[in-house]
Amino acid sequence: MNNSPLKELKHKIFQSGDPSYLYIGINVIIFVVFALINIPFFLSGNGSIAGGDWVREYFGFPASLVKLPVRFYTILTYQFFHGGFLHLLFNMLWLFWMGRIFLDFLKPRQFHFVYLSGGVAGALVYLIANNIFPVFASSASVATVIGASASVMAIVVATATLVPDYSIRLMFLGDLKLKFLAIAYVVLNLIGIGTSDAGGSFAHIGGMIMGFTFIKLLQSGNDLSNVFKKKPKLRVVKKDSTAPSSVKKKEITVDQKEIDTILDKISKTGYDKLTREEKETLFKASKH
Repeated sequence: MNNSPLKELKHKIFQSGDPSYLYIGINVIIFVVFALINIPFFLSGNGSIAGGDWVREYFGFPASLVKLPVRFYTILTYQFFHGGFLHLLFNMLWLFWMGRIFLDFLKPRQFHFVYLSGGVAGALVYLIANNIFPVFASSASVATVIGASASVMAIVVATATLVPDYSIRLMFLGDLKLKFLAIAYVVLNLIGIGTSDAGGSFAHIGGMIMGFTFIKLLQSGNDLSNVFKKKPKLRVVKKDSTAPSSVKKKEITVDQKEIDTILDKISKTGYDKLTREEKETLFKASKH
């Protein structure tokens, strides 16, 4: 009985197939593990490693072009480390809320791509900004960035771009359409460029650009997440004379065209304008 909650949690994170739970689980596990490792360091008077200089040095993404060749792996690891509990909490809450909506319309494979590529894009924009703007000249050699914020912003903006008129209820604000939420985040991060956390704001903007670009390309028929698509194994099948393959292909094509038409309608008029039949069709498609 005592192990059942742990087994349920393990199943939800690693076996449910839900990528939002997977990334939330990985981020939380890493934070907890390093916080526990930090306790003896703190008690012995040797400082802190959780979220401190040691983590940033070996797992954070560096702004220095000199360090990058030996810290190349950090373009992925920085996406899973956080500087504090609140940093982790707000990132994971937004990842959960937006992840639910994202996965109602798109596939887990596409979620994986947007999360990871958003983090990569954020790191690259951070790197470029730190090496071209004079304001960073004195700090670029030691500056690093950690956090899932760029990845989360990619999911948020991708979702808002796909269903801009989808409304969520926020405390003190009431119902708010996703397009206004995304605009608010863009404005806040543009303002943030002029503050002490300018590097982090550049990383967030990189993630936002990736999320927006992914959905716009998807709506034009180009799915970047196909790089994660497994190639089907070749197998011999017996031809069914009663159901010609040409007829089957036509049915699949018609179904896909119907989904594309519904997605186009969402991007133009919003999710709320769909008919009940269209919503049911989209919901069934999201399960496959």
